[in-house]
Amino acid sequence: MFAKTFSAGLLGIDAFLVEVEIDLVRSGLPALKLVGLAEGAVKESKERVLSALKNCGYKIPPSRITINLAPANQRKEGSLFDLPLAVGLLASSGLISPTNLSMYLLAGELSLTGELRPIAGALSLALLAREKNFKGIILPQKNSLEAAVVKDIQVLGANNLIDVIQFLNQEQIIEPTKLNIEQIFQAQQQFLIDFAEVKGQEHAKRAIEIAAAGGHNLLFIGPPGSGKTMLAQRIPTVLPPLTFEEALEVTKIYSVSGQLKPDMALIVHRPFRSPHHTISDAGLIGGGHQPKPGEVSLAHRGVLFLDELPEFKKHVLEVLRQPLEDGEVTISRASISLRYPANFMLVAAMNPCPCGYLGDAHHECSCTPNQIQRYRARLSGPLLDRIDLQVEVAGVDYSDLKQKQSKISSEKMRARILQAREIQQKRYQKHNLPFLTNSELSGKWLAEFCSLGEKEHTFLEQAVNKLGLSARAYTRILRISRTIADLKHQENIDISILAEAITYRFLDREKTLTT
Repeated sequence: MFAKTFSAGLLGIDAFLVEVEIDLVRSGLPALKLVGLAEGAVKESKERVLSALKNCGYKIPPSRITINLAPANQRKEGSLFDLPLAVGLLASSGLISPTNLSMYLLAGELSLTGELRPIAGALSLALLAREKNFKGIILPQKNSLEAAVVKDIQVLGANNLIDVIQFLNQEQIIEPTKLNIEQIFQAQQQFLIDFAEVKGQEHAKRAIEIAAAGGHNLLFIGPPGSGKTMLAQRIPTVLPPLTFEEALEVTKIYSVSGQLKPDMALIVHRPFRSPHHTISDAGLIGGGHQPKPGEVSLAHRGVLFLDELPEFKKHVLEVLRQPLEDGEVTISRASISLRYPANFMLVAAMNPCPCGYLGDAHHECSCTPNQIQRYRARLSGPLLDRIDLQVEVAGVDYSDLKQKQSKISSEKMRARILQAREIQQKRYQKHNLPFLTNSELSGKWLAEFCSLGEKEHTFLEQAVNKLGLSARAYTRILRISRTIADLKHQENIDISILAEAITYRFLDREKTLTT
């Protein structure tokens, strides 16, 4: 007999439809052949499936079985094909009614006893099921909350193979999983940290406010203990809340990479990723034998924090160029090319020198000029040019430490940032532009929205020549100036705004002073 079930494979963070075709012939020598570019865990699935069927009390008669995973030219990976294979084998043996097989998309890993184990990418599979007009999706119970984010389809979570078989034979009812999206957003919007806990560092907080308002990248330079990490960790508390569409994007990435918690249906907080400086380029950007999203994609729509920036391997840092410019990562292999979203805010921190105390009023620096030069040379010019704001973070005075709380709280900063974002949104929507923030301005739109008067041009020209700024740094200054003007609810960019923007090119200014 012939039977067909429907499942899905993962390509990047999206799913594609897979038709599982089973042809069972009760003649000739018994054999089971799996074709259709099945890789790794898929090849092993036949052993799991046959054991699970036996232990659940179902026996497949001796037969020649051919299983095809279509399309046959697309690689299939992962253990999610266990459930559709088991159901297809039973249907081809006459043990499951074929009536409902075309109505549901099936996915799930089977244990040897028939229990259903969670899989990666359940949200992407549910989105595909809705796109292909399936009535619903049947998957492990632990994945049901994640998949229930998708409306207009039935999400049926099952605990074991027997439940699925009885449901398809109309002998049992599986209640669809329901989810209140608004309630999830409201319940998870609270933060446990706040900028009010950071004492002093008003200059750094101002830089963070500008960076968050315009979507700019940010670098902190300061001695150990000055609060660089503490500042960075609180940046998500002032960023605009995720929209539902953004939350879906982020959740898909975490789901595909297997990092979504079982009890979490949707990620509603902007991600904050802080990888260690020993990370590999594949860990940061993504890839591997079976390509998976890296830290830059896990930070999508959020913050990627690189502490001790010069300690990262140079070739690892250089691969950041593409995501910083394009907002996505392309991973190419001999037989496949994948794209992962990577639109994040880069926040980095570094010491001013190897010992960390260059310019510190309370500690003496023990580094030689050559050591300082070698230390900073680990960061290439093109990478630094892609970091809009370079901010000095000095040690905190005792007068600031003795205060109970800072006057600058996350709530106040977020209110000003949201107003500036609204100004940007209205401006770019008026011209039907795809931009969301000032950090995306380029070409003729940069010239139009960051136009300067004659006096402002003269001032900026003198600054560029004196500091030896590159063309990219010039562009960054204009973008930052546009954001500062938006925070001031000011249409024109004046000299005071340009002067403030230039102060956030700390390394360029210091280089000029030391030469």
